Amino acid sequence: MPSLRSRALSVAMAVVGRRRRSASAEAVRDRVASAARRPASHLPPRRLGRVADISRTFVGAWPVYDVSPLGVEPSVQVLYVHGGDYVGELERRDWELVRTLVTRARARVVVPAYVLAPRGTADRTVPVATDLLSGLIAGGGDGGTVLIGDSAGAGLALAAAQRLRDRDGEQPSRIVLLSPWLDVTMSHPDQAVIEAADPVLSRAGLMEAGRLYAGTLAVEDPLVSPLRGTFGGLAPLTVFSGTRDVLATDSRELVRRARAEGVVVEFHEAAGLPHGYPLLPVPEGRAARDRIVELVRSAADL
Repeated sequence: MPSLRSRALSVAMAVVGRRRRSASAEAVRDRVASAARRPASHLPPRRLGRVADISRTFVGAWPVYDVSPLGVEPSVQVLYVHGGDYVGELERRDWELVRTLVTRARARVVVPAYVLAPRGTADRTVPVATDLLSGLIAGGGDGGTVLIGDSAGAGLALAAAQRLRDRDGEQPSRIVLLSPWLDVTMSHPDQAVIEAADPVLSRAGLMEAGRLYAGTLAVEDPLVSPLRGTFGGLAPLTVFSGTRDVLATDSRELVRRARAEGVVVEFHEAAGLPHGYPLLPVPEGRAARDRIVELVRSAADL
């Protein structure tokens, strides 16, 4: 059973209308139009500067933040790719995870604020993410490199790992996917039943966001929907998902197919938990973050 705090938070999400952001195609288009008029900030919170050295560079049009522990040499590096249905910016909870990785795992965390859809489409976005990952691996020195993606960012992260494998045969030490969105077609037959209990996501809105991200590519293209790609030769995977997440089907399919193709997979499916639970302030979220810290630390020893 989910904790009392997580059940209360799910109720609160439903009451405040969290799901309305992706309730329909129109809602997503309105959200995109609003962001075009008044872009959201992707800047890290000021208090992060109390525990970390923060710098920013640009990779093409992407601002890329480099966050390292103050006064300590990092022992491992992380590429963190944020969620937001490909149309939303970095949020406070993303930066909270970055803070956790910097302070508890002594990690250098590289955080791209990638160009959002519809300007940022998969054919442009995945190659840039692939180059970022490749550069981190090449410059990693003695420490390992962990690729972490949340929701849509997990889809982008997995697509980049697949592209890097096909291009150079390289892989990070580990790939960690949090509530991953891996197939933007939203066509799995089990999703209709799960959607009724999901307090956060709606298929109609996700399909529109996926269409915007696909651009001129088909939504079935593995660059857009990496669940439709192949998995042999990928780094070990760790996947977190909740059963009240309409995207739980993506996690289950990934785990099944990746294991069948010889990938080592660690799967955490939390009963009764919603989308994005590893980043939420609930006991199950804290346990997930503890495990993520352990995985990042272990990469330093490889």
